[in-house]
Amino acid sequence: MRPARSPSSSAHKSLNRRELLKSATFAAGALIVPSHVFGDTSNPGANERIDIGLIGAGIRGRDLMGDMPPGGRVVAVCDCYDSRIDQLRKLYPAAKLAAYADYRSMIKGTRLDAVIIATPDHHHVQAAMLACQAGLDVYCEKPLSLTIGEGRRLVEAVRHYDRVLQVGSQQRSMEMDRFACHFVREGGIGKVSKVEFKNLPGPLLYEDVTSEPIPSGMHWDLFCGPQPIRPYHWRLWQKDERKWNGHNWRGWDMWRDYSGHLMTNHGAHGIDMVQWALGTDKTGPVGINPLVEKHDAERRLCPVVMRYANGTELHMTHPTSFSSGGYFYGESGEMKISRNGFAAYPESIVTNPPDQASADLWRGKGIVARPHLQNWLDCIKTRNDPNAPVEVGHRSVTICHLANIARELGRKLCWDPVAETFPDDEEARALLDRPRRAGWELPNIT
Repeated sequence: MRPARSPSSSAHKSLNRRELLKSATFAAGALIVPSHVFGDTSNPGANERIDIGLIGAGIRGRDLMGDMPPGGRVVAVCDCYDSRIDQLRKLYPAAKLAAYADYRSMIKGTRLDAVIIATPDHHHVQAAMLACQAGLDVYCEKPLSLTIGEGRRLVEAVRHYDRVLQVGSQQRSMEMDRFACHFVREGGIGKVSKVEFKNLPGPLLYEDVTSEPIPSGMHWDLFCGPQPIRPYHWRLWQKDERKWNGHNWRGWDMWRDYSGHLMTNHGAHGIDMVQWALGTDKTGPVGINPLVEKHDAERRLCPVVMRYANGTELHMTHPTSFSSGGYFYGESGEMKISRNGFAAYPESIVTNPPDQASADLWRGKGIVARPHLQNWLDCIKTRNDPNAPVEVGHRSVTICHLANIARELGRKLCWDPVAETFPDDEEARALLDRPRRAGWELPNIT
């Protein structure tokens, strides 16, 4: 096992590694879990690759491993359920992987250049901050945070430790989305008065469930992490692996302790496109209005309307579509932005669309992220900002958090996007962050 890197030595090692990597080339194309992903040092140039620790070996973690470009290799894997690591070892018996249950131990105990974080949402910020503190670069799946407060702490840590953090909002690397957002932002449809967005559900509050025996190899304490320890039940954590009432059960994604549910999960992708197209990456809305009086079902499901300082309104009211983009109403046209695509109305307003072939890079099994990972690896070498930097990811998911907070309180809110607070509203400010279980406090930035 390689010795851990101390923060004081990380800058020196990164500099040397960047010199070594100057001549590295990164190919594009389809890839299905090649041997280099798992640290096969027999490949030419393997010592020039970026050594990565994977935190979270569930469905998304495995997808990201399969999408890894040749410039990176996974040399360590962490998951709180031993069975998932065992499955990887059976699938890839030649893999040379250091295995951990606790990412805190992995970050300290393995010499790495970077980590990929594909855990449940309530671990994202803690793992990312610890990685930054250790001198590692980070690819963190969206949504970036569980709360607005911890998201801002992560932004500060990335800046303080001068790390490269790519948020897993891969539409920022899709040419179709880049073109469409740039077109709207540069006035292609005139001043935007309204954006329609899908009405996505918020999370469930914890409910008592019948306690079940903890499976062998499940480190339940580690899964709960900074949140209260609940009695074990598979419904609290198993996501997209079992059915409940005839539907795929989304597990941890359903519960407020661990996630903001689809509002922050799918919503982080779509709101990211809204922010990009409106040119509001460094700010946000100033007013949030949950339409509680027009919604008879659970409050977590009610539509929400937000208003930006320039008068543009964001309507999270559409029942079926736009979860990966939005429908933009402008003075001189309209634009529908979706994942890896767009449609202009009238079509004639777009005269120089991108080559459709650029969309093919994103076709394949699962939710393809390979070009987005490539951008991250490139930026680790150059130290440039990646396509989806930490501030952008924080600002996008903040809007999703605002929607859930307004629903939870059931009333209109005023938001100061500069100070990131609710002026003169103590009740709302109390929901900007949450208590953390002892031993899981966020690290100090020093």
